[in-house]
Amino acid sequence: MDAVFTALADSTRRGMIDRLSKGPATIGELGRPFAISKPAVTKHVKMLEKAGLITRRKDGRIHRCKLNPKPMEQAEDWIEKHRKFWQASLDKLGRLLDGPEPE
Repeated sequence: MDAVFTALADSTRRGMIDRLSKGPATIGELGRPFAISKPAVTKHVKMLEKAGLITRRKDGRIHRCKLNPKPMEQAEDWIEKHRKFWQASLDKLGRLLDGPEPE
């Protein structure tokens, strides 16, 4: 899961994920909105691929990428589990700090 959070920490990669949420795209299409070199685009795509967030299929010279939502779903589950724990803990702390209810 560390690889997923690391991959999503970069705004360019998040933009690529956002684009892929609309459907498959070539590496060129993924890099088009960003002012970065082709090698930089490839580096970002490889990081997303390594994290399992995308799959890549080579069709001749064209590389087609597709979103794999499973790792993000797992990250979301992890975040939600910890959010519930901390929310309940902070609620208990708040009640403790407020003291007993006046009668």
